Amino acid sequence: MCGRASLSKVEKELEKRFMASFYSADLERYQLLPSYNIAPTHLHPVITNEDREHLQYFRWGLIPYWAKEAGIGSRMINARLETITEKSAFKHAIQYRRCIIPFDGFYEWKKIDRAKVPYRIHLKDQAIFAVAGIWEKWLSPTEEIIFSFSVITQPANTFMAPIHDRMPAILLAEDEQRWIDPTLSTEDALQLIQPYPDDAMQAYTVSERVNKVRENDIDLIKEVPYKAPPKQGTLF
Repeated sequence: MCGRASLSKVEKELEKRFMASFYSADLERYQLLPSYNIAPTHLHPVITNEDREHLQYFRWGLIPYWAKEAGIGSRMINARLETITEKSAFKHAIQYRRCIIPFDGFYEWKKIDRAKVPYRIHLKDQAIFAVAGIWEKWLSPTEEIIFSFSVITQPANTFMAPIHDRMPAILLAEDEQRWIDPTLSTEDALQLIQPYPDDAMQAYTVSERVNKVRENDIDLIKEVPYKAPPKQGTLF
């Protein structure tokens, strides 16, 4: 599962990295970057197969076009690679509505004894990377249009496996534009998702403050060594 992430860069850096621009209206309306604790239901920039020249703010948590209410999106934050072509919420989006999602890190929790210890995982060069995603356009009963997305996840690579058994589907830089190529078949697109190179990744423990969605400051991405709680003694 991928349920928290970071993007500690600003809009200009994203525009340079992806050779795409934000709509001026979005820049005036939203001031969301940098963000150190991105969570489901938050707005986040994506690039879609229908508009490859622009970064647009979509809501994290895909709302299927057939949904009766928006709340279903909170349960659709991830789409598993293994079943994405079978699930009714995702099978049309993977064919017709693919997107790339920029992050520069994501969080996962490792079970150590009885604790769940937060880790931040990023690339060794600290660069922005793109995760494979799918998106949807939903029309509410009140005729409000909501654009939303899901992060595609895959089994953990060797590096991630000691932390968690799944990870977001990070694309190689040379495959990013192919993922959102509208002429690429679903089968060929899914072949682009491979285990990300282990030697390109790093991880470190961070503050437990990341557990709280309202916390969002640069200290969240700083390393905080994990301290195991003292073991309780026995009476006998």
